[in-house]
Amino acid sequence: MRKILQIIALLIALATVVTWLVAGTNRGWTKTSVMVKTLDPVTGIEGISYEKKFLPGVDFLGAAFGGAALLAGASFFFRKTKTIQPTK
Repeated sequence: MRKILQIIALLIALATVVTWLVAGTNRGWTKTSVMVKTLDPVTGIEGISYEKKFLPGVDFLGAAFGGAALLAGASFFFRKTKTIQPTK
């Protein structure tokens, strides 16, 4: 059980880093919408509109690493399994 929890914690940490890198490596807080500058075709005036997009930030990394650390820490509450060696 101990090893399983440690492996799950490692997988959570790795999956979080990969998700963060693929989704946009936002170094700020997590965003659910991003600002997009648009140009009006008739008047030529620049405007700002928002489009829905998930950008995980450092809080996303912190929460996931905290959960992974909690799992890894909980693994130390389980005993190591001892193998019994046969006697001759």
